[in-house]
Amino acid sequence: MFNFSLIIPAFNESKNIINLIEEIYSNLNEKEYNFEIIVIDDASTDNTKDLLINKKLQLNNLKIITNQNNQGQSYSIKIGIQKSTFNNIVTIDGDGQNDPSDIPKLIELYESNKNIKLVAGIRKKRQDTKIKKISSLVANKIRKRILNDGCDDTGCALKIFDKNIFLSFEFFNGIHRFLPALFNGFGYKISFVDVNHRYRKYGISKYGILNRLFKGIYDMIKVYFIINKKL
Repeated sequence: MFNFSLIIPAFNESKNIINLIEEIYSNLNEKEYNFEIIVIDDASTDNTKDLLINKKLQLNNLKIITNQNNQGQSYSIKIGIQKSTFNNIVTIDGDGQNDPSDIPKLIELYESNKNIKLVAGIRKKRQDTKIKKISSLVANKIRKRILNDGCDDTGCALKIFDKNIFLSFEFFNGIHRFLPALFNGFGYKISFVDVNHRYRKYGISKYGILNRLFKGIYDMIKVYFIINKKL
């Protein structure tokens, strides 16, 4: 029996989050898994929280954490991991663009080699705007060259990794986008698997091109120094 905690940060995802949870159960319930789902509502201003509370009445292994103020994706993921039961952590976005049917693929690879401490999804056919895909392509090439993490798509939220290793890293806002670099930089074995990517049916992306670009450059420099033990 494979045990894991599934972490889902969500901000104003009322039209996506329940469908995603139901998809997760339909894809995982037939497997030999023992899992919990932890959704972190990042102070949503829609009815995300109410929908989750109603859904929890049906599901014993659904946990809800509510941030009193909007803290961002990295903080939400960290809080979810700190509150998790199991040492194996799976992360997935709350917008429905990641495909829950890919989770068993990540688990299979992760389980196949006990030396692997992180498996990251790589979106091969991204369903995003052209400018978003181009900007991500450029950013990934620069980051991959500077941090030498071997990752073609660090922005894919679908990952499985070791909880205690994650919590050993110096936390910063944006850490979730640099997990392959951090795991690899500290000598842990990582691997990658191609995953599906879907159109966002409802809502809009919470991050713009420019704020992600400048924040990403700053974070990349920070991670470089963390890895090289200069901070």
